[in-house]
Amino acid sequence: MDRKTSAPPQFSEERRARILEELQAKGRVEVPGLARLLEVSEHTIRRDLLDLQAQGKLHKTHGGAVNLDTARLDFAARSSVQVSAKQAIGQLAATLIQPGQTVIIDAGSTSLSLARALTARPLTVITNALDVATLFDREPQVQLVLTGGTWQPQSRALWGPAACEMLARCRADWAVPGACSVDLRMGTTVTDEADAATKQAMIAAAARTLILADHTKLDKVSPFGVAQWHQVHTLVSDRPWPALAALGVQVLVTPAD
Repeated sequence: MDRKTSAPPQFSEERRARILEELQAKGRVEVPGLARLLEVSEHTIRRDLLDLQAQGKLHKTHGGAVNLDTARLDFAARSSVQVSAKQAIGQLAATLIQPGQTVIIDAGSTSLSLARALTARPLTVITNALDVATLFDREPQVQLVLTGGTWQPQSRALWGPAACEMLARCRADWAVPGACSVDLRMGTTVTDEADAATKQAMIAAAARTLILADHTKLDKVSPFGVAQWHQVHTLVSDRPWPALAALGVQVLVTPAD
């Protein structure tokens, strides 16, 4: 009887390279699908994902993994990445908003963390995010304003000319536009042109702009520009950025775990 030969030593490296190829192509992968594709057990795939995460090549989620290039992920996938960092950033950013102020809150997982942490009352909240709006819809001390616009299900946001026209009539103390990527030279950028235009309208309507970005977004550039750093008052992140502080932007860093 012929004995089965064991897989060659390089097989695990080849398998993990294939996982990264799938992740690059799709943005997210799931354990059962990878196990079928590579003809190995789900336990083996989970071990591969843990090893790849330890190498800084992906972010493991409950049922699979997502690409560290979070800019092109949908809202659900982004929400599973850097959860504790986003919560800490949102909590720190919320301390900047004072009672009686008006804040424009964009759609996005980190912006949603800020909205959840807001305790200042009374408050006016202007938003293009239904997830943010539902946090305040029963709050008597919060005046809630929705921008209108065209619903974007992947981003869970309202964008477009109607949103921009509404924002042009608003005046706020703070704008909190989301950022897919932030770069010292290119400023804040996003992956969609209509999204960029809506965020620019938010910035134009506010006295100060607040950017929330965990370290996975730093030193990266997406196709469409939103703001240069002279338009930004404060950045809240989980990593220091001395070069940005040297440009005159207030950089607030969340406490270390």
